[in-house]
Amino acid sequence: MSNVYDVLKARGFVEQVSDEEGLRAALEQPSRCYIGYDPSASSLHVGHLMTLMTLAHMQQHGHRPIALVGGGTGMIGDPSGRTEMRQLLTVEQIQSNVQALKAQIGRYIEFGEDKATLVNNADWLLELKYIDFLREIGRHFSVNRMLAAEAYRSRMEAGLSFIEFNYQLLQAYDFLYLYQHYDCILQMGGNDQWGNILAGVELIRRVADGQAFALTFPLITTASGAKMGKTAQGAVWLDANRLAPYDFYQFWINTEDADVERFLKLYTFLSLEEIAELGKLQGAEIRKAKEVLAFEVTRLTHGEQAALEAQEAARSLFRGAGESDAIPTTEMSADTLAAGVAVADLFQQTGLAKSRSEARRLIQQGGAYVNDQQVSDVDQVLTLNDLEDNRLLLRAGKKRYHRVTVAE
Repeated sequence: MSNVYDVLKARGFVEQVSDEEGLRAALEQPSRCYIGYDPSASSLHVGHLMTLMTLAHMQQHGHRPIALVGGGTGMIGDPSGRTEMRQLLTVEQIQSNVQALKAQIGRYIEFGEDKATLVNNADWLLELKYIDFLREIGRHFSVNRMLAAEAYRSRMEAGLSFIEFNYQLLQAYDFLYLYQHYDCILQMGGNDQWGNILAGVELIRRVADGQAFALTFPLITTASGAKMGKTAQGAVWLDANRLAPYDFYQFWINTEDADVERFLKLYTFLSLEEIAELGKLQGAEIRKAKEVLAFEVTRLTHGEQAALEAQEAARSLFRGAGESDAIPTTEMSADTLAAGVAVADLFQQTGLAKSRSEARRLIQQGGAYVNDQQVSDVDQVLTLNDLEDNRLLLRAGKKRYHRVTVAE
């Protein structure tokens, strides 16, 4: 498949498109496309991976993607998918997050002259004159149509602030700006952005008499119906400082059997033929396909060395053949351990449980282990006498590990 649109559709990226045949024809030539990223945190998470992979596919097929970091719109916050207003960040917080996201996005696409471009919409939005903006842009928007959009309609009962109500205008203006200054003809995003992206397509038609396109991705859920990237422990971050590469690898190893082939299409660059062969594996053999998925996604996100270390650590623990330096580790002072540490507290402190009560439930349900021994007493206290090779190996369930070592 030489047309990137056909590639994206075959791999499961396309949910809605404003003009399928028009977009396919436009993508026969090198084109500009963009996806926006909200700098509400210092790291992207697994939910953003589909968008990053899309930009990478576009670049691999000769197109020039634009990654837009919303330094301007981030001062408002997108109401899409929210039941309440986002907490407004300070200018300093937003700027710090923007810099962090730039580095992360650069792992998936190559920036440079005649390659991908990274822009910050603060560069043009913060300079807008309010009255001029209302006259030139606001007059093209119907309040009735905006209120009919799902992002706004779902918020009407809980309350929608005026500052959030402006978000669609600003996002549409971003598309117009990129169309006029970068010849960008395509905006892509999650399906909850459909109304906002279409608003930009319509604004380009009205203001510039131009043709642009909208494409949205499906909301990815697991076979069990859970939202992709949401776990009991919280978000699956792409930043190694917020989630260790080993834990990231383990997230993918734990993919449900029914999701493996679909996720290989979305989150790796393996050919569809290779993926089809891996999709044929059944029973115990499917772990091989999960290992390929986990390794490929971890390699893209954290680099090959980190992926190899995470893979070896997982294999060692799976075989019961030892440990690896890639396993998340916490150092504890000898004095602290000599005084005694409740095992429930330790599971909470190492992130294997969100709270002490959750840790106690884990123990009661038989899912907590220390040095491969099941913990049966919710009030058990660990001391220096419980160390093996100067460490404690904690396990929650079958596959989540954390090592505690004594600081020298």
